Amino acid sequence: MKDTLQKLSSTSVFLHWIVALFMIVLMGVGWYMAENDAYALYGLHKSFGLLIVVFVLWRLVHRLMNGFPKPLGQQGAGLNALATLVHWVLLIGTVLFPLSGMMMSVMGGHGLQLFGLELIANNPDLANPGKNLPLDGDMARNARQVHGLLLWVMLTAIVLHVAGALKHHLVDKDGTLKRIMGKPLQ
Repeated sequence: MKDTLQKLSSTSVFLHWIVALFMIVLMGVGWYMAENDAYALYGLHKSFGLLIVVFVLWRLVHRLMNGFPKPLGQQGAGLNALATLVHWVLLIGTVLFPLSGMMMSVMGGHGLQLFGLELIANNPDLANPGKNLPLDGDMARNARQVHGLLLWVMLTAIVLHVAGALKHHLVDKDGTLKRIMGKPLQ
């Protein structure tokens, strides 16, 4: 089913909410890990980050094939441009966030595991047991910086996105929020 002005497809609704939930939780957990050196959470964070890639890529393909949903009502050129920018930032950010995390891990010598299943092996430092040798330390640092920057970019975009949704719901009363909840407009 394709998105219409009156109703978004169940695929669009599902992918919107599953990606949103995963991204928000992973950003919160990632921030907590970084602030508290919570190393025990890294395996779960990376595994769920890898898992979300499936949904992110599915959502990307779905969105590119179907386009963005048509806005309800008239918002003016400035607000429409801002909404388009925010949607693109969210879409691109959901792709770059897990990719930068994977790059940071692999290039840092930490490999890639999915819930204990080794996808890419660690690069152990034989001279220092228990340590890993970076495959490319500069690339790992750059990926780490991108990953950290994306947190703030995505948080800003999410706040703008939620503010826009609330404006549509509370001020415009145009049904936009109902539509992303999977409910048809009357």
